[in-house]
Amino acid sequence: MHEQAPGAAANAAAGKAPRANAQGQEFLTFRLGAEEYGIDILKVQEIRGYEPPTQIANAPAFIKGVVNLRGTIVPIVDMRIKFNLGHAGYDQFTVVIILNVGGRVVGMVVDSVSDVIQLGADAIRPAPDFSSTFDTQHITGLGTVEGRMLILMDIERLMAGADMGLTDQAVH
Repeated sequence: MHEQAPGAAANAAAGKAPRANAQGQEFLTFRLGAEEYGIDILKVQEIRGYEPPTQIANAPAFIKGVVNLRGTIVPIVDMRIKFNLGHAGYDQFTVVIILNVGGRVVGMVVDSVSDVIQLGADAIRPAPDFSSTFDTQHITGLGTVEGRMLILMDIERLMAGADMGLTDQAVH
């Protein structure tokens, strides 16, 4: 049995960042527009280059379609479109992060993958409360590393959202 980092028990009770330990929690960092985001590295299955998916009729604009990944049909979500972050171009540098969330494999299009970093509880601040202005339930906190701010996301909660409908289980 290992001890959790200070604040990890409170975060776990709130449904956030449950895997922090004495060394911290590992995040895969990536860019969407000018901002840098982080997701729990344990949700990441692989990182691939972008390939045009097969489009699905009547899908929301942020769901680009599906790809066949070694026999598994994987929905591809462009987070730049989902978060209204300007132009979503597709070239040889566009990256798809393949995630395993809610018992399902999902691809997430991002501008670039930066690094895998470890953040201790002292480097993570709670997400700001925007009241009902817009939905920030998928933001677990803000991390700082080397003067950079990271927006830390609960990717499972985001993908289980009613507007996404991509996982079998709803996260509350």
